[in-house]
Amino acid sequence: MTGEQMDAYIYRGAGGTEVIEQTRREVPEPAVGEVLVRTAAFGLNRADVQQRRGYYPPPPGASDIPGLEASGTIVGVGPGVTRWQIGDRVAALLSGGGYAQYIAVPEGQLLPVPEGMDLVAAAAIPEVTCTVMSNLFLEGDLRNGQSVLIHGGAGGIGSMAIQLAKDAGATVYTTASDAGKLQHCHALGADHGINYRAQDFSTEIDRLTEGRGVNLILDVVGAKYLTQNVSALAEGGQLVIIGLQGGAKAELNIGQLMSKRARIIGTTLRSRTVAEKSEIVRHTIDRIRPLLEAGTLDLSVGATFEFDELREAQDYFDSGEHRGKILVRAPR
Repeated sequence: MTGEQMDAYIYRGAGGTEVIEQTRREVPEPAVGEVLVRTAAFGLNRADVQQRRGYYPPPPGASDIPGLEASGTIVGVGPGVTRWQIGDRVAALLSGGGYAQYIAVPEGQLLPVPEGMDLVAAAAIPEVTCTVMSNLFLEGDLRNGQSVLIHGGAGGIGSMAIQLAKDAGATVYTTASDAGKLQHCHALGADHGINYRAQDFSTEIDRLTEGRGVNLILDVVGAKYLTQNVSALAEGGQLVIIGLQGGAKAELNIGQLMSKRARIIGTTLRSRTVAEKSEIVRHTIDRIRPLLEAGTLDLSVGATFEFDELREAQDYFDSGEHRGKILVRAPR
C-alpha cells in the first residue's frame, strides 16, 4: 500500500488552545515483526485527553497521531511475522497512532478477537484489560480471598477491574460520584460501593472491613487521595497509582506507611518497551480469552461515535458523565 493516503487525527496547540485536526497521512508500512491493520474502531482514554492538553506527550519513536488502542483486520504483514496472517481479526495495544484508518503494530501487541464478537466493540479491549492485568495482577499480585479498592469504578478501567478482580475471587470495593454509577459498578460485580462526594472513602473502608483495610488499591487520582489511600490499606497492603487526576504532589506520612509495612507503586503502560508490552499482552490473553469466548466479559461500551464526531466524543469524555468505554468508528 506504499504511497496510499489515509484519514487520521492529530492535536495542535495545548493549554486551553488545543485543536483536534483531521488530516491526511500516508498509510504506514509494517516493519520487521509488525502487521498492518485496517482499523474498525478505536477507544478513547484519559491519556488521549492528557496528550491533547499537552501534559502527556508521546514517548520517543511513537506516532504523533494519538490513540492507544484499536480493533480491526490484518491487511498486511511485515518480515518475520509468525503469529498472524492476513484476514485475522485483532485488537491492538498501541503507543500511539490509533486515530487513523490504518495502524502498524508489533505482532506481540495484538489480541485475537473471537469469532462472532463485534469488531467495533473489540476496540474496548486492549487498553483496559492490559492496564488491569499489569496493575492488579502483575504488580499488585491480587489473589483469591483478598480485597481491593478500585477508584473510579464506573469508568473504562474501573469497569474492567471490577470484573477481573471478581473473577479472581477478590472482594471488591469501589468509588464513584453518584448512585447511578454505583449501580453500574454493582451490576458488574462490585461488593461495596462508596459515593466519594457524599462519604469519606477511607472512613467507609475502615467501617466495612471492621478496621482491617484492603489488600490492594487501584488509584487513578494520585495526590488528592494519597493520605486516605494509605489509611485504607491493610497491613502489607499495596497502593498502585496509575493516574494523576488529583495532582502529582502530596505529603506522605511515612511512619504510617512503615507501620503498615505497605507499599506504593507508580506505573504507566504507554512508555514500556515492545517486549514488556508483549509480555503483558500474553498474560492478558491468558486471563480474558475464556471470558471473551464464553461471552461473560462485559466490555461496558458506554457510547460509540463516528469518525467525524471525534470532537464530540472527547467533549463527552471531558464531561465526566460517561460510564464505561467511549469508542469511535474508523472511516469505512
